[in-house]
Amino acid sequence: MKTIEFEIDEKKVRAREGMTILEAAKQSGVNIPTLCYHENLDHLGCCRICSVYIEKGKRGSIVTACSYPVEEGLKVTTRSQKIDRLRKTIIELAIVGSGPNIKADLYRLSKEYNADLNRFSSIGEETKYNCILCGLCTIKCIEATGGAIGFVGRGVDKKIVSFPETSQTCITCNYCNNVCPTGRISLKGADPPFPTVNDFLSGRS
Repeated sequence: MKTIEFEIDEKKVRAREGMTILEAAKQSGVNIPTLCYHENLDHLGCCRICSVYIEKGKRGSIVTACSYPVEEGLKVTTRSQKIDRLRKTIIELAIVGSGPNIKADLYRLSKEYNADLNRFSSIGEETKYNCILCGLCTIKCIEATGGAIGFVGRGVDKKIVSFPETSQTCITCNYCNNVCPTGRISLKGADPPFPTVNDFLSGRS
C-alpha cells in the first residue's frame, strides 16, 4: 500500500494511504482530543473537538481529523489559538449536554482548555437528556436494526429520536449501550427514552 508523507505540527510523518489524520497522529504519538470517535465505528465528525488546521499549497481550512484522509504534502496544525478557542467552546457545550454525570475525560479536557463549566448553564434546563450528540449510538443502531434511531433537526434543535415503526425495537435492543460516552444509554436502555420523530415534529420534545 502507498505511503503518504506529510507534516503534523512541523514534524514529518508517514502514514498508509487511506488513514485519517487522527489515525496517523495516534501512530506518530501526537495527541488530538476526541469525544465522538470510536476506533471500531465509522467516523461522523459530529462533535468536531478533533478539528485541526490543514494547509495544502496556498489553501488552508479547518477539518475534523477523525474523518479527513491524509494527503501527500499536507501540513497539519493541531494546536493554535483559533483551534483551542474552538475546542474550548465545544467542551463547554458538551458539558451542558452531558448533564450531571460529567465523564472523567471530558472533565480533564475542560481543565486543559480552561473551559468555563457555567458558560452555557442558561440552556442547561432545556438540555435534559445527558446526550452530547456524538452519534455513536446511531451508527451502532444501523448495524443492529438498520436504523431505529437517528438525528433530526439542526443546530440547537438537533436531537436523536426514535422512529415510530421501530421504537419498540430500540427499547429492547441495547446494542449501542457500550459506546455511549455519557451513560445515558445503559443495559436498561436509554434513560429517558428517546423522543419519537413525531414528538419532535409536533414540538413536544
